[in-house]
Amino acid sequence: MKLGSPFRPRLLSALLISIFLGSAPATPAQERGELRIATFYKLMTLDPQYANLNENTSLLSHIYERLVYQDDNLELKPGLATSWRPLSDTQWEFKLRDKVRFHDGSAFDADDVVYTIERIRDFLKPPSGGFRSYVSGIKAVSAPDPLTVLIETDGAVPNLPLFFSSIFVMNRPSEGFETTEDLNAGHPPNGTGPYRFESWSSGESLRLARNDDYWGGKPAWFKVTFRVIENPAARVAALSTGEVDVADAIPARDVASLKERGARVASVGAARVNFVQFDVARDTLPGVTDKSGEPIANPFKNPLVRRALALATDRGILVDKILAGYGTAAAQVFPNGLPGTSARLLPEAPNYEEAKALLSKAGFPDGFNLVLAGPAGRYPGDAESLQAVAQSWARIGVNAQPAAAPFSVFNTKRAAGDYGVWYGGTSGEAVDIILHSLLASPDPERGTGALNFGKYRNEAFDAMLARAESIAVGPERNAALAQATELVMADQPIIPLYHFHHIVGYGSRIGSYVLHPRGWTTAMQTRPAME
Repeated sequence: MKLGSPFRPRLLSALLISIFLGSAPATPAQERGELRIATFYKLMTLDPQYANLNENTSLLSHIYERLVYQDDNLELKPGLATSWRPLSDTQWEFKLRDKVRFHDGSAFDADDVVYTIERIRDFLKPPSGGFRSYVSGIKAVSAPDPLTVLIETDGAVPNLPLFFSSIFVMNRPSEGFETTEDLNAGHPPNGTGPYRFESWSSGESLRLARNDDYWGGKPAWFKVTFRVIENPAARVAALSTGEVDVADAIPARDVASLKERGARVASVGAARVNFVQFDVARDTLPGVTDKSGEPIANPFKNPLVRRALALATDRGILVDKILAGYGTAAAQVFPNGLPGTSARLLPEAPNYEEAKALLSKAGFPDGFNLVLAGPAGRYPGDAESLQAVAQSWARIGVNAQPAAAPFSVFNTKRAAGDYGVWYGGTSGEAVDIILHSLLASPDPERGTGALNFGKYRNEAFDAMLARAESIAVGPERNAALAQATELVMADQPIIPLYHFHHIVGYGSRIGSYVLHPRGWTTAMQTRPAME
């Protein structure tokens, strides 16, 4: 059981720079023909600024690039911007990389960055909000010269560079804004990335060709084809038979058999958390009753009950049995060791006697009944985790009935208030992004609590988080975030369960595959085998 295992960087920084800025220059011996990748990521749109989803971020990163990127420690590194600095509390200056060209041959300059920000902020209106939250605080943006961008914000935004690590830069057209419909209908995507767009069949494939004029050096693969294979067993089979060179999202249960058939496997702890979340706002909850089936007052309003259930949760079973070791037990929102995490928060082994004592102190000596909801097939080990958590809680008299449903059904019912306690998961660019959306008090004006479906409120935590967010990215901010995390996790608004590992398998044509904690699947992470 991996209790409190620290997150350990697995990659050499030089290799990472080449991978996540684009692709290391290929030597003649390394150049290869077509790279074939089986992915569960289904590209939803060719508009790089429409939907903030990992599937779009991952696949479109071949074509488009960001001003800033995150390395395997989630530290910020230069991308299309070579440097950035605050000029005041409300002004930032970004210096851009020279001699970069879009795939149509036009030069990249500051006007493209201005267009990118204005398109997201003023033009796009995606259902989910897309990337607008990243630029909503930008009051004005200008280009004093072709390689300089000046940004004025409504207030202090000390982590503005982090926001730009999620935004792809588009080329300004001759007039107006490009629409999502036009991009999806056949306007060729025009980025600065290491691969050019060739074709896209929605839900089936994405075909790319090498950008020989890429500013970061000629990529290793002449052609790249992504095949969408949503069924895990089918992805594993395609890799095993040599139909593809790389397959992502490999189930932990299939790792041993893949290795037996000659494939190799890479894995890394995900920059995300899966957890149990409580509704702490309503007076009574659906599915929560006493042992005779009669409704009771919401027990999760009492932090002693939440703490008791946390102590009765066996994370070791989840990690060792359900995830087959490809996971790390969680005590906070990111794996220990990443920026903003607390070294003092470590997962605990279950303590059923103490948990029973806390329940009794809270007024539930005999426990109670509940329905434990969650998605099926959304995350590794999700439905099985519901069963395992229910079995653990039964040992302290809390009878949990697992209720797994397809994610779309689960999501709809959760939003409608049909659940009192549920299993979920989330990821983000940084610790503060998760804290801001998952645990901060819901406040539409501040944009906090978007994922706080349990309506948890903690004014002391809100104040500590706001203070941390006012500090520039760096050690002081990280320490403040760790302190805020320690305070809120002592109140147990969620039970962190595990950080699952991203697992990718690759065949004999591949020399190495380097994973990133954000879970991207790209050709740039793949190095050809040396002959």
